[in-house]
Amino acid sequence: MTADRPEGPLHDAAGRRPVAAQHLVHEGMVFDLVRDTVDFADGVRFDREYVRHTGAVAVLAVDAEDRVLLIRQYRHPVGHELWEIPAGLLDLDGEAPQVAAARELVEETGWEPASLRTLVDLRPSPGGNDEVIRVYLAEGVRASDEEFERTDEEAELLHRWVPLGEAVDAVLEGRLTNGTAVAALLALQTLRARGRETASLRPADAPFMARPGRD
Repeated sequence: MTADRPEGPLHDAAGRRPVAAQHLVHEGMVFDLVRDTVDFADGVRFDREYVRHTGAVAVLAVDAEDRVLLIRQYRHPVGHELWEIPAGLLDLDGEAPQVAAARELVEETGWEPASLRTLVDLRPSPGGNDEVIRVYLAEGVRASDEEFERTDEEAELLHRWVPLGEAVDAVLEGRLTNGTAVAALLALQTLRARGRETASLRPADAPFMARPGRD
């Protein structure tokens, strides 16, 4: 028996199944845990628990020498200091994603972008988390005049300009494991390998993926 093979370009298809009941299991500081009873198909019903997330943005900044801007930050759940790209939650009402991304870049690194393009969109763990992340490519970055006080994990945040090839090697050798950074670096490397200009990427204000029940 062969599975259906829809024609046309590959794309994720929206089609939320009916939810017969929803229960808030835990209300957290940043994320909530919810349980849905899903009416799937042909009388099939099941429960699923997942993390309800506000969504996030991230920025891969690149300079004229094709170096990328990485930050090192302590991540308590995994007990590691990880090399990442600047990122933040979409938790300010009315703030456009591209504005949030530019703000996070300045706040976490002291660099601001001249331009942003949409590099890649991610659902990092769709089996247990409804988070969506948009990653922007920032070009023409320059030092910002603004200064920010960093607290908590960001108090020891470091940043470093790294040649793109060196960063990709770190990914392929398992030395850099943050999922958003991995996706962003490999996406930019693919763009370079195919000889495509960054102007061919989607604009910064391209439609963002919907989060179930909120967009």
